[in-house]
Amino acid sequence: MVASRVAVRELQSPLRGRYKEDPTAAQVILRVHGGRSDLADPLHCEVAMDAVPGLVYRSGAHAAVGGTGDVPCSGDLLLAALAACQETTIRMVAANMGIDLEELEVEVEADWDARGTLALPGAPIGLVAIRCLTRATVRGDTRGDRSERFLRSAEKYCVVLDTLRNGVPVDSKFEVTTL
Repeated sequence: MVASRVAVRELQSPLRGRYKEDPTAAQVILRVHGGRSDLADPLHCEVAMDAVPGLVYRSGAHAAVGGTGDVPCSGDLLLAALAACQETTIRMVAANMGIDLEELEVEVEADWDARGTLALPGAPIGLVAIRCLTRATVRGDTRGDRSERFLRSAEKYCVVLDTLRNGVPVDSKFEVTTL
C-alpha cells in the first residue's frame, strides 16, 4: 500500500483559514503565453506558463491536418490537462481522507473530426466528445462506502473537469499590426 508522503491537510489548513477570512486572497490568474517559436515553421509552436518560469511546452499541428506528429497537438494538451487535474485531485483527496492508494490510472480520450479544422463544410471544428476513465485501487474498504465518497469528491473538485463540463466565458481578441 502506498501512503501519501505529503500532509495535504496541514498544507491546506492555513490556506482554507485565510480564504475564509479573505475570499479575494483565493482569486488567482493563471497565465500562459506563446513562446519564442520559429515563425517560418507554421506546424510548431511553444507555450510557456508564467507559474513555472523557464518551462516551455512544444506543440504543433496534428498529423490529420498536415502536422508532422512529432509533438503533442493542442487537443493532446487539453486532454493532458484533464488527466493531470483528475490524477492530482484524486491523490490530494485520498491523502486528505487518509486513503492509501494501491493503484491509480487515468485515461482520457476525445472524438475529433479533422475536416472542420481543414474548413470542409458541415464538419464541427472542435472536439465533439471527451471521455475520462479513472481507476483507483484501495485496500481496507470492504463495503466500498469510503472509496465511493472519495471518488465522488475527487470528481467534484477537479477544476479542469468542472470547467469542461460547465464551460466558462472565453473572451478572445485578435489584433493585427501592419508594417
